[in-house]
Amino acid sequence: MRDMEERITLKGSRDGLRLILHPTAAWEEVLEALRKQLAQGSSFYHGAKLMIDVGERSITDVELQAILAIMAEHDIEPAALITIAPTNRTTGRQAGVETRHPDSLRSTPPPVVQGEGLFLWRTVRSGQAIKHQGHVVVVGDVNAGAEISAHGSIIIWGRLRGSVHAGVGGNQQAIVCALELSPTLLRIAENLARTPDNHRPTGPEQASLDGDNIVVVPWDAPRR
Repeated sequence: MRDMEERITLKGSRDGLRLILHPTAAWEEVLEALRKQLAQGSSFYHGAKLMIDVGERSITDVELQAILAIMAEHDIEPAALITIAPTNRTTGRQAGVETRHPDSLRSTPPPVVQGEGLFLWRTVRSGQAIKHQGHVVVVGDVNAGAEISAHGSIIIWGRLRGSVHAGVGGNQQAIVCALELSPTLLRIAENLARTPDNHRPTGPEQASLDGDNIVVVPWDAPRR
């Protein structure tokens, strides 16, 4: 994980999901890190829109096309090329990708959650995917390889080891709670986090947004 993070960073913000290329990383290592990251959460990223943030780094048409090809394998659409270097504007334009300066990114208000809550009294097993317009409550475990996405919050009365996306569509007030919070991938609105390899659950926990960061606290802790 540490080596990969020295090459790319996939993170979310109020403006959307961003792929940040680290300025000094070798290009082939950047591509390999991107392939591995997207392969690990293939269904999780499927259909997402991704901003490619190259910062001051110059990117050629061939290099940009290589990134777009990897994204296309997972049905990921390019939202914009975020760059400071003026020469990259031509590269983005030739590829049909909008170019934006980092200063142009702005926050958007979260939408109102609609839809009734979904209550499941069972284990969500590997390979199963649950999608719902409102909140989702599971009395049971969510196994590794399972996926849950909800426009509202996700509450797991059991062990969470799969992938979850709460606040689909940008709802930054959504939370994720579990008796054992050890997800493969956790996303709230456009913010993304992974469970550290050395994470040891200490009891029921809740994850929520604090600015652009996902924070995890005991389940009974006061909401921010």
